[in-house]
Amino acid sequence: MDRLVNTVRPYAWGSTTAIPELLGTAPTGEPQAEMWMGAHPGAPSRTERGPLNELIAADPVRELGERTVERFGPHLPFLFKVLAAGAPLSLQVHPDLDQARSGFAAEEAAGIPIDAPHRTYKDANHKPELICALTPFEGFCGFRAPADAADLIAALGVDSLKPYVDLLHAHPEEAALREVLTALLTADPEETAHTVAEATAAADRLGGAHAPYARLAHHYPSDPGVVAAMLLHHVRLQPGEALYLGAGVPHAYLDGLGVEIMANSDNVLRCGLTPKHVDVPELLRIVRFDPADPAVLRPEASPSGEEVYETPTDEFRLSRFVRAEGAAPTDLTAPTPQILLAVAGRPTAGELALAPGESVFVPAGERIQLTGAGTVFRATVAA
Repeated sequence: MDRLVNTVRPYAWGSTTAIPELLGTAPTGEPQAEMWMGAHPGAPSRTERGPLNELIAADPVRELGERTVERFGPHLPFLFKVLAAGAPLSLQVHPDLDQARSGFAAEEAAGIPIDAPHRTYKDANHKPELICALTPFEGFCGFRAPADAADLIAALGVDSLKPYVDLLHAHPEEAALREVLTALLTADPEETAHTVAEATAAADRLGGAHAPYARLAHHYPSDPGVVAAMLLHHVRLQPGEALYLGAGVPHAYLDGLGVEIMANSDNVLRCGLTPKHVDVPELLRIVRFDPADPAVLRPEASPSGEEVYETPTDEFRLSRFVRAEGAAPTDLTAPTPQILLAVAGRPTAGELALAPGESVFVPAGERIQLTGAGTVFRATVAA
């Protein structure tokens, strides 16, 4: 078992205080957006034995177990994070596995450098993900019914948005959503900037259901993603609630602290709220335009006290333990690799006491018990 030293990524949208508060450290004044736990080559966790990705590469069966290596190859199949949003993240979607493989192969064949700003596919993997709130958490996820989006947009009273309102009343619904998103992302930038300015003034005046979109606009004052976000559900998670995001589901996080787990991929297709490259044709190929309610999850308790967030994804499984003082030890021995993260109290994993924000990597098959009081998240591979 290895205590992890993790990299905190300073993305501009990160909170300056949330991760320091979790870790009990002084804020630096700079944004601290994501703390990565895992073996992703972009920022692998470090241990006393060396970087985690190098430990796994040296003996994948020992670290990951035969079952994991047989299913996913000699790599940790998930990436675990603490995410702290202090400003809106880009509006984005992720590809499914077939789309990622074909997209990556096409860009490799075209000779596009992996770090090129217009490169879309960084790897050949999909990126289903789950975000679980540690504090009240806001975001946007999944398409509303087009008629509901039309009512929200129409209430702004902006003349240049009326054609979109009319389109949203058309049928079938999927085609209506596709046509509106396409029109928004391909509109003249100057006209878009004027429309967003008018919409922002109206949203500020109306408040209520329009307030989250006004907040977006103040961060991205001329971005078509402000109006595109109005096609999506606004979601508020309470601590302990989670949101599952499958392939093709548009989403953006707005504010809050959470733990996030995903397949070990960096494939993101952006559709707004960003100065970065937006590949509109590829985006429209990936987005799933079916309206659906957000997949908000609450953990299901087991007799052992483990509270599991059930998802259809094989690469990861997220659960938590909320342990009271004097609780009996919990055996966490498993045939798959695990990362344990403490977020409250001072529980002990094996012989290692964990303060909030501290984590450990447990190789497959290693015997381990969880003791002491506190809250621990457990990231592992689905059975």
